[in-house]
Amino acid sequence: MKRCKGIYVLIIQVRRNIKVDVGALGEMAFAKGLYAYVGSAQVNMEQRVKRHLRSEKRKFWHIDYLLGNSASKIIKVFYKEAAKPEECKTAESLSRESEPVAGFGCSDCNCKSHLFHIKNYELMQETMQVFPKET
Repeated sequence: MKRCKGIYVLIIQVRRNIKVDVGALGEMAFAKGLYAYVGSAQVNMEQRVKRHLRSEKRKFWHIDYLLGNSASKIIKVFYKEAAKPEECKTAESLSRESEPVAGFGCSDCNCKSHLFHIKNYELMQETMQVFPKET
């Protein structure tokens, strides 16, 4: 997995209804439940995922603001070695199966969102690998 490039999906548990100031997007409400965030790292995906898992970091991406809230936690990470276009294809698939959070994480593409309120993560289990806990 070292120096792997591809896409990843963070499965995030939000333990209660929260409001989060998401940088340029302003204050957003997140209902209690599971969320899937689709991202890509075309250089060293392992380091990108480890960054998301850290609690101390500079807020740079929309997801950093959500993960900075104590009510949210990454519970699983899936990944796939793939080129950047696969990120938007995965987001499009998720948008058909779940509820997109409008405008979240997609300022560099034409997708509705890269964050989705999901019922389960079966789709990810079918199409991607689980990111190893010990890397």
